[in-house]
Amino acid sequence: MLAKFAHISHSEYRPRYRMTNAHTGTYYRATAIGQIARPALHGDLHADVCIIGAGYTGLSCALHLANAGLKTIVLEAEHAGFGASGRNGGQVITGQRVDQIELERRYGKTQAHALWELATDAKSLVHELVAAHTIHCDVKPGHITAAVNTKHATELRHYVEFLAKNYNHQFSRYISQHEMPALVASSNYKGGMYDTSGFHLHPLNFALGLARAADEAGVTILENSRVTKVEPGGKIHLATQSGSVSADFAVYACNGYLEDLHKGLAATIMPISNYVAATEPLGEARARALIPSGAAIADTKFVLDYYRLSADHRLIFGGGETYGATDAADVASIVRPCIVRVFPQISDVKVEFAWGGRLAITMPRLPHIGRLAPNLYFAQGYSGQGVAIATLTGKIIAGTIAGQASKFDLMASLKIPPLPGGARFRMPLLKLGLLWYALRDRLG
Repeated sequence: MLAKFAHISHSEYRPRYRMTNAHTGTYYRATAIGQIARPALHGDLHADVCIIGAGYTGLSCALHLANAGLKTIVLEAEHAGFGASGRNGGQVITGQRVDQIELERRYGKTQAHALWELATDAKSLVHELVAAHTIHCDVKPGHITAAVNTKHATELRHYVEFLAKNYNHQFSRYISQHEMPALVASSNYKGGMYDTSGFHLHPLNFALGLARAADEAGVTILENSRVTKVEPGGKIHLATQSGSVSADFAVYACNGYLEDLHKGLAATIMPISNYVAATEPLGEARARALIPSGAAIADTKFVLDYYRLSADHRLIFGGGETYGATDAADVASIVRPCIVRVFPQISDVKVEFAWGGRLAITMPRLPHIGRLAPNLYFAQGYSGQGVAIATLTGKIIAGTIAGQASKFDLMASLKIPPLPGGARFRMPLLKLGLLWYALRDRLG
């Protein structure tokens, strides 16, 4: 069947819905809805647009391109949602990865406001896609930024006031140290910011929902089809081990899994392996006692803890990271101490799932989006804020390719420098810098 795939039209192609082992070991994989087995690329195909990567960026881009009438192929090295899109903490936080005070300092008020509006649009787009395509991904409201010291608490109080005054953001309020235990049952925090417009969800099921919507819109998603070479030109040629695609446009949407596919793009991002664990089910009462607000929480450390409750009353907790393209072998041993430091009252609870996933950060902690040629686009480096921003970025690139108005120029104007040290030293140098900030966390 797969050998014949190159010779049939998309209307004849129907993906076979069955479970695969793409996310073995993750809670998200164990509770995935609609994971399907799609064929690999065999032979030579042609498309208006070919996208490399079936994460949020690639799937959103493909869906919006198909809705605009463009024949679109997605080449995925593993399975849809395999990377950070199917492994992250599931938190959708208001704004960019960098706060608005810092954005105003870097870029001025006009551009900072435009970036705020873009991030607001990104949150709205997630809600719209979930509703429009009936994506069952356990969306729950609320996000708390938890201050780990009094300096951070004072800064959060000021930031709440700043957003209300300068951005008319009425959804956040400051939480005093005295109030915090009523929202999250930990004694570690000196205050916080509660944003009711932030939310959390099951990230893999959101990605799988986007993939299903793309299938239904006419997109061809080919899995186990790692791109080995991209040849730019009037027609872009993308090769895998078993076939090729010729397209008028192409998009790199690989993020932390770009590796050596494009060395120039790889020089601007640092792959980080971040670690997440899910406890055994706690039962509704015990789970609610941990986070009475039901919100997602992220603290203010450089190597932050972030956590939330799942729909089946588990604690899903992210903590710890390693730098580079190698994942740790024993993830539970990294995350469990983080859980116990925040919630010593559940030190007896078993960790049932523990996994890692690779994200990509940039030096300024803002996404890197742009063109390598008039018909060759890229998007990467979401720096831990990708659920909504990557989804919107995919839509924006699709709109630009389709000749529609978009905010591509705004995002592309965020000049992202190569990491210092060149090809040989950039990874060791950045590791040293990140380890220094991690040490500051431990020293308080």
